[in-house]
Amino acid sequence: MYRYFCSVKTTREHNGYIHSVGRALTIVILGTLCGLTSIEEIHQWAKSQVARTFLSEHFGILSIPSSVWLKELLSIVDPKSLNHLFTLWTRKQLPAFLDGLTIAFDGKTMRSTGNMGEYDKPLHVLSAYLADYGLTLSQQTVDEKSNEIPAMRELLGLIDVRGCMVVADALHCQTDTAATILHNGADYLLNVKGNQATLENDIEGYVQDEILRSNMATETTKEKNGGRIEVRQAFVCHDVSWMGEHLSKWLGLTCFGAINRQFTSNRKTTNEWHYYISSRVLTPGQLLQFARNEWSIESMHWLLDVQLGEDSCRIRDINSNQNMNIIRKLALNHLRSFKNSSGSKLPFSRLMFACLLDCNFICEIMNW
Repeated sequence: MYRYFCSVKTTREHNGYIHSVGRALTIVILGTLCGLTSIEEIHQWAKSQVARTFLSEHFGILSIPSSVWLKELLSIVDPKSLNHLFTLWTRKQLPAFLDGLTIAFDGKTMRSTGNMGEYDKPLHVLSAYLADYGLTLSQQTVDEKSNEIPAMRELLGLIDVRGCMVVADALHCQTDTAATILHNGADYLLNVKGNQATLENDIEGYVQDEILRSNMATETTKEKNGGRIEVRQAFVCHDVSWMGEHLSKWLGLTCFGAINRQFTSNRKTTNEWHYYISSRVLTPGQLLQFARNEWSIESMHWLLDVQLGEDSCRIRDINSNQNMNIIRKLALNHLRSFKNSSGSKLPFSRLMFACLLDCNFICEIMNW
């Protein structure tokens, strides 16, 4: 890992520094894998006798930078360069071909940056997430949520999406985005909502017509979690000939559908509809599965906040905040890969705590 991240680019010269950027990144990554959420905590861990021995034996790190140096070195790492290395690192852990898998795109605002004077606007990060494996593939930092739209098209060029189903929320239901997905060799499933009002109204009118809906293929699932019951019913139609002008705008449009979600909790029932378009001919079961994969990226966002304290992070430097976001995702990727390969039922928090108690367990997590 140390040698791999030594190739990261920096935003300014650092000749003469006592400690290298590669070693600093290695320490921060390993400390984050232990569930530590601040540079001060990571430094304290690295200075412990057990951690010092581990870092020396496995990474040749003989001297531990102070917390000030760790922050300084982290701040000069170029986030784009680190993200490039992160993307390549993650791709090496996956099969050669990802055909048939789902890549979800969604953004998350780093809320802690919204209260800092150094930021005109809170940092917002768009992630590409391989839902079937639970791994983040790459990411892009944008100024605000609306800038996710061009950022997604740029991300599509950074990762190999050939043969995959690309899923995204209504913000990314854009004709240019659909065309970009197809040109990169993938299919799309896009959530249709208010920003495509005419398309949404037409699909809604079709689905809500009881006679037309009765001829659509359908499938229902039911789940009970605690006291909450969720019923999902999917409807799919492959006849898009009636869609007229939409066909000329949406490249490859071959299917549309809807999912009705009913939630029952405390004797109250809520009912909501979601409408979709796709370039792939789907069964109702496939629509349910791909839509579920789109929502699964929220679990990664939850882990960033709850397990790794991202929304309470007090780092003020913009570069450092972006780099820490990448490092957290790298740590989560390794934990998820370990769970996938080992079948471990332990939650992420317990796995991170195990790394903190026993440095050698880090080697198991990272498959060394």
